Amino acid sequence: MIEMIARQQAAQATVDRFKDRPFAYGKDDCVRLAAFVLRKRGHRPQLGKAGGYSSLIGARRALKRAGYETLAGALDALGLARIAPAGVLPADIVMVASDVFDGGLGVVVGNGRVIGWHEDSDKAEICHPLSFVGAWRT
Repeated sequence: MIEMIARQQAAQATVDRFKDRPFAYGKDDCVRLAAFVLRKRGHRPQLGKAGGYSSLIGARRALKRAGYETLAGALDALGLARIAPAGVLPADIVMVASDVFDGGLGVVVGNGRVIGWHEDSDKAEICHPLSFVGAWRT
């Protein structure tokens, strides 16, 4: 399959799964969003190692149980290449500034748009982030 078609299909599957879903720790959150697209792109994120969580405190504890201090560190440990945010392609993972953790994760859907949650909405939406903390190639 042509790489860009596979990327577009992974991004669309992510939109279909998460768009308009309310944020819920451990079920519909930025880590689950990123893990979903990673699986669609052929990676095997090991979320089960950390155990479940249903709150911010639980999510922080799960991250530490998995052996990571930050979400960026967890993505780096998967062997994903860090890329310049300007070079993202559909289905890549981006991190945007957040008051929680070291940033919030989103999935690139194309044309500068990202699906994820933000403080102005209680559900996952496609938006145009103004700045990025980091980006990873899937």
